[in-house]
Amino acid sequence: MMRLEEVKKKANAARAAAGVLSLASTVQKNRFLRALARRLPKETSSLLAANKRDLRQARRAGLSRVLLERLSLTPERIRQMVRGVEDVVRLPDPIGELIREEKRPNGLLIRKVRVPLGTVGIIYESRPNVTIDSAILCLKAGNSVVLRGGSEAIHSNKALVEVLKKALREAGLPQASVQFIDSTDRKAVAELLRQDDSLDVIIPRGSQKLIEYIRKNSAVPVIAHGEGNCHVYVDDSADLAGAEEIVFNAKVQRPSVCNAAEKLLVHRAIAARFLPRVALRLRHAHVELRGDADTRRILDGVVPASEEDWMKEYLDLILAIKIVDGVGEAISHINTYGSHHSDAIVTRSKEHGERFLREVDSAAVYVNASTRFTDGYEFGLGAEIGISTQKLHARGPMGLEELTSVKYVVRGTGQVRS
Repeated sequence: MMRLEEVKKKANAARAAAGVLSLASTVQKNRFLRALARRLPKETSSLLAANKRDLRQARRAGLSRVLLERLSLTPERIRQMVRGVEDVVRLPDPIGELIREEKRPNGLLIRKVRVPLGTVGIIYESRPNVTIDSAILCLKAGNSVVLRGGSEAIHSNKALVEVLKKALREAGLPQASVQFIDSTDRKAVAELLRQDDSLDVIIPRGSQKLIEYIRKNSAVPVIAHGEGNCHVYVDDSADLAGAEEIVFNAKVQRPSVCNAAEKLLVHRAIAARFLPRVALRLRHAHVELRGDADTRRILDGVVPASEEDWMKEYLDLILAIKIVDGVGEAISHINTYGSHHSDAIVTRSKEHGERFLREVDSAAVYVNASTRFTDGYEFGLGAEIGISTQKLHARGPMGLEELTSVKYVVRGTGQVRS
């Protein structure tokens, strides 16, 4: 068991490394990323062996099918990690970017430029790919990172951190730039949340229970990766064949992730035509359907939806359905019960589409597209650090820019204020 003093020691080491990283050139940071992209395929066997240990323990512990799917590493997922690293290499370095420049009447030249946040703490569960995504984005943006993954992925995360450290050494950057809290003791999380002298921000990724605990107990500012109670609303003017494809993709393509649809809202005028066709396809994919009374009058075998269902993120092959009287009721339902993550309308009405985009208060809103696109890679950001559903300091998929702050650089010629 890690002594709690070790948490503070690692946070301090990361803080010291952040000073070096903030001055590192784009060439140096990309050298690290390229070294990592070369090393990950070579370490596939050891990474899969470590992951196998985690999966074996997780099955003995009775983890759900959804969590086991999130925990699993495969050769293809390691190749996806490599592609993510290569994408970040190609992204522009945000550090030093000139955001705004103004010459004042008194002759002062004021520039607003982008700088690193500093030291970032990431607390996450289940998904080992978060270890790589977090590290590559933080380091490319000039930040050091302190990682604390879930106990269910301890062996996988340790193995990935070793690969990261080898790549840092090869690139001539401080290995202390990536710190890993390798204790499964929950007290280590509480200790990390107290390191406000060393950490500039905490980013939690995981269950709502974890996120709420961190928000309530952290002395360090928090940017929360919110849960995804995502909706698809099928309007009365929708192309029903296209709507069927969008609903099916949003729910079934990967149901265990936060941008998967959890709720389907359908306009009353087309419900009797649309619901039987989409329900048939969803049931073939083993999706459990829950619904309001109107839905159950159209479809047999639908589980009654409770009030809790409208607020719940399933992360599973479950979909709750509600029939609404129009776009206004759909928007009201989403803003009342949704998690402000990702919501979509399927419509051929420009007026309804624009109203939906304007009035739905979510980080990502869509017209005629699946919610599954809310993702750093799909948005052209490379990998992502998470998807923020809050409004400060970042919202939506968090890429390189969201891992920076700003500095005002002011040049004068001896001016004094009168």
